[in-house]
Amino acid sequence: MAMWLLDSPRLGQADGIKRIAGRLLKQPARDGVVAAQSRLGRLLCRDCDGNRDRRIGLELLRQAARAGDCHAQLELGRLYAQPQHNEPGKARHWLEQAAAQGSDEARQLLERFAQRV
Repeated sequence: MAMWLLDSPRLGQADGIKRIAGRLLKQPARDGVVAAQSRLGRLLCRDCDGNRDRRIGLELLRQAARAGDCHAQLELGRLYAQPQHNEPGKARHWLEQAAAQGSDEARQLLERFAQRV
């Protein structure tokens, strides 16, 4: 249900829907459901203002990425490449992992990343 809400073009952008989806994803993420960890992690990192929520989101993304979730790997690569994190080694690692799973976006980011270095 939470995934459907977030994937809905109209509903998925509303803050109230994001809060509901976050609540629905919380317990499965705690229970180790990788898809829930990945989706809740992305939601917390992208849409929350609090540092605590972002830290929790980053940890959920790490767990999902280690379990092989391509979306989480791509998101971690993006986050680590941002100036506030500035961890190019970690960014490259996670982008390479996502690219190895067939992510075209990760491949493109790696190419741009290589041009900067």
